[in-house]
Amino acid sequence: MSERADEAKEVTRRTALERAAGVAAVGAASALAAALSSSSAAAAVPGAKAQDTSSHSRGTTLSTVVAGVRIPDSELTRAVTEFARKVSSESLFNHVVRTYLYGSLMFDRRGIRYDRELAFVAAVLHDLGLVKAYQTPNERFEVDGADAARNFLRGRHVPAERVEVVWDAIALHTNVGIASRKRPEIGMVSAGSGLDLTGNGLQQIPADALTEILAAFPRAGFTQDALDTILSLCRTKPMSVLMHPFAEVGRRHLSDFQVPTVEDLLLAAPFEE
Repeated sequence: MSERADEAKEVTRRTALERAAGVAAVGAASALAAALSSSSAAAAVPGAKAQDTSSHSRGTTLSTVVAGVRIPDSELTRAVTEFARKVSSESLFNHVVRTYLYGSLMFDRRGIRYDRELAFVAAVLHDLGLVKAYQTPNERFEVDGADAARNFLRGRHVPAERVEVVWDAIALHTNVGIASRKRPEIGMVSAGSGLDLTGNGLQQIPADALTEILAAFPRAGFTQDALDTILSLCRTKPMSVLMHPFAEVGRRHLSDFQVPTVEDLLLAAPFEE
């Protein structure tokens, strides 16, 4: 190998090592931040500043049935609905409800039994990590959302085992390969949110049901809002998207996006071959 090639290889490896060092530093800072903020996060949920919801400030309950899907009506589901409406934009609130409706339709058609209240609660709370009030400096948005949901449900004295199912459903909802192997309530959130985001599984939704769902909970600019939110996470907490699908969006749209790739991390591993 020529001397110039050796130099190029060394520059590449040095760059990867520098990036890896940054990753390690951020990881340590993240762990410290999590330890320092765990107590304050629990208090933050009930009093978080709500976003403007004037365009969708309807009552705290939803229709009993939408597109043939029964929406559970209990003290908890009403509280969850009211909370999600207060803290979410219209497009985000409609998305989380569509997540439940799509997931229910798919699972009902397959004859899968599940806890409807638990599935609804997990679906409606699954994107709290995209609300700025619940974002930590470095955690993945799924974990931020799961933690915020856990704090809210604990505040309403929901049994611990049910809270943990909701936590898993939210934390795993972007990883369908894992979520689909867990309890049906967990798989439902992943399947329903994935369908609403990408259309994956849309062929399982009857045309008349789709029309009714979109009429009741219109997309209201959801696609652009979702893209803007992803890019916001890439800008404001870039290390939270390390080895995350959102990182590809950052690399495509942000010229100064410096989050390492898996290859960078592999090349930076401190081992002699």
